[in-house]
Amino acid sequence: MASIQKRGKKYAVVYTYEDSTQEKRQKWETFPTKKAALARKAQVENEIDKGTFIPPSSVTVAEFLKDFVELYGAKRWGLSAYTGNVGLIENYINPILGEYNVQDISRRVVDSFVLKLQKTPPVSTPSRKARTETLPPCTIEKICKVMHCAFRQAVRWDMVPKNPFDDVLLPKKEKKIRDIWTVDVIRQALDNCSEGKLFIAINLAFACSLRLGEITGLTWDCVHISDSDIAKDDAHIIVNKELARVDQKAIDAIGEKDILFMFPRMIRGKSTTRLVLKKPKTETSVRKIWLPKTLAYILRDWRVRQDKLKEFMGDEYVDYNLVLALETGRPCEDRVIGNQFERLKKSAGLPDVVFHSLRHSSTTYKLKLNHGDIKATQGDTGHAQAQMVTEVYAHILDEERKINAQKFEIAFYANPDMRQVERELNPPKPEQGTDLQKLLTQLQENPELASQLKAILNAK
Repeated sequence: MASIQKRGKKYAVVYTYEDSTQEKRQKWETFPTKKAALARKAQVENEIDKGTFIPPSSVTVAEFLKDFVELYGAKRWGLSAYTGNVGLIENYINPILGEYNVQDISRRVVDSFVLKLQKTPPVSTPSRKARTETLPPCTIEKICKVMHCAFRQAVRWDMVPKNPFDDVLLPKKEKKIRDIWTVDVIRQALDNCSEGKLFIAINLAFACSLRLGEITGLTWDCVHISDSDIAKDDAHIIVNKELARVDQKAIDAIGEKDILFMFPRMIRGKSTTRLVLKKPKTETSVRKIWLPKTLAYILRDWRVRQDKLKEFMGDEYVDYNLVLALETGRPCEDRVIGNQFERLKKSAGLPDVVFHSLRHSSTTYKLKLNHGDIKATQGDTGHAQAQMVTEVYAHILDEERKINAQKFEIAFYANPDMRQVERELNPPKPEQGTDLQKLLTQLQENPELASQLKAILNAK
């Protein structure tokens, strides 16, 4: 069991335990007061009696996270999640907490960690430049989410008794509503668009609520636009994959379980990424989306143009059956569409939004057309939770609320005599007794009217 030894002005709790190799070791834990030492002694003895005692460990956070990524992340994460989470660990977690002992990570240490993250500048990558001076709250939230998941495994592996990232205090996020294009602006964009691939991409993003990776990964075998399909209003597409550039390290760690097709490298050498067609990020992203007839005919015309290009290019065209492809048949990556989109905005003087905003515009417009049918809209967007549709795409509410105010003005404020409006909206019901009394008075005052009424009654 445990004992207490006085060391100068401090007190040490001394106990013996077995390490992971079953060897007996002695542990000294020093406390500033005897009261604190007695509390720790009681805790150690109680845990030993109950069999819940966790032996001290010298494993550092960096060592633990390496095992966590290999034993947990490689099995549970997708390719993009693996690359993103490993990047967070290498860039932000290990530099601050890597040398800490896993068992020394307390809630106080976690609060200090979050505070340091708020003062940490973001790391730029070859594909993405840092846009802020310090880490934004959303990135800090992702970091803490990874650490919460990691320490949940640490508890499961009996390395720590509880998760120090439970109820972590995160910096407040400022909720920003993404700017979107209205229907009129989208029509203006299409009228000024001279790039064929961009024209198709804008139509698919707006009419079908597709993500850009889903657009660039769409293949002709998933596009159903035959004469009979269009005649029956059954023209549709199947979304079951997306084009992505993934890290080779992620492929080596996870394998090719999520990869449907891997495109050959253009240049042989030590490339760190591969271009692939992979499964969508969630199961709900696999979906069937019906096409407006006009878009179906646009796609048919696009396919004819593509077939002519294939014939012209001959053997130089490598056919991967992609709806959007470069002149050689190679995949059309996101950056190609993104660059064309930037040029269109500048040349046509259009509001500055990102391409993904078209998906938001699509969802907003569909909610307006179907009078807020969230489930039907969710079927097109592929969101796993309907809440995402209502929270992210709240743009529709502003316009509808403006119309409500106009209706209120007409019904309530337009007429200065509010009692008159009340009477018009709720006319009083006639009282039967009062009407009869009026009729008798009229008959008495007009004998001729009484004679006519008598003649009518005798005739019946």
